[in-house]
Amino acid sequence: MRRTRLNSSVMSWLRCFEAAARVGSFTQAASELCLTQGAISQQVRELEERLGVPLFRRLPRQLVLTDEGEQLRLAVTSALDELEIALSRVQDRGAEGPVALSCYSSFALLWLMPRIGTFYREHPQIDLRLSAEFHVLEMATVLREGIDAAIRYDLGEYKDLESTLLLDEYLLPVATPEFVTAHPQLGTPADLDGSTLLHDAFAWPGASADAEWRHWLQQVGASSVALAQGKRFNMAQLAVEAALAGQGIAMGRLALVLEHVQVGRLVPLFSQAVCSPAGYRIVHVAQPQPRVAVLALWLAQQCEEFRVRRNSFFPILADMALRGPASH
Repeated sequence: MRRTRLNSSVMSWLRCFEAAARVGSFTQAASELCLTQGAISQQVRELEERLGVPLFRRLPRQLVLTDEGEQLRLAVTSALDELEIALSRVQDRGAEGPVALSCYSSFALLWLMPRIGTFYREHPQIDLRLSAEFHVLEMATVLREGIDAAIRYDLGEYKDLESTLLLDEYLLPVATPEFVTAHPQLGTPADLDGSTLLHDAFAWPGASADAEWRHWLQQVGASSVALAQGKRFNMAQLAVEAALAGQGIAMGRLALVLEHVQVGRLVPLFSQAVCSPAGYRIVHVAQPQPRVAVLALWLAQQCEEFRVRRNSFFPILADMALRGPASH
């Protein structure tokens, strides 16, 4: 079988194939590329003949990729993403435009905002623009939305982006002093009533609606606590606010609740902190712009300062770190 080389004809065929595979229609691909539907169909057919395999199953109103077509789509999409990044880097070399930082809402509001003024004062030459967002990151999203860097609380499973752990996280149930006083029966984790638990139902991508509570209960030997009841929210900040309002017990991430605990608005129950499976990471493309590197360094310094303060308030965390908590 002769080897298919990337000449101008093959490049044109691949461009037509990628568009048709992405939108699932020769007609829509033709509109996008300003060609006729017949031209798109013909170029894809020529690519199939050159490769010797069908790339689509042509149904009456739909194009469906074959296994070979899906394999080629993944490769072409990845290659185009890499080309787009390369073009952006060449175009932006030496540019002094804004730096777009995407961050989960709860972390942005409860941890980053009290500190971000320091960055503006220390780096007035960098126009940092912060967006609070929920979506899962992948290369296509970063390129499409112009995200220079992102902070995510997750497991660090990125295929085509670089992620660096900024801060480990510890989970600790918290409630108001009044709530604790009103529930004197809460002597051990096994005494918890599932109906009083407050959940972040979207703790990290792929997590179950009770993932943080379930993980904590398993680690402290109280897996028998029922989790079917309880209030569920779509962001951690809402669970914290519900706890502050005396509505129940939130699974506190120390990065988000330490300030409340230090001043006594919330109190820890059971004093058993558990290392979370997820951690806070900075995510960006490989070899980011120098301004992104400056931001990453500043965030790492802020996280280290917080880690020291957190561990001094909860000395057991420093001991756990020395023993080697679960890596992120």
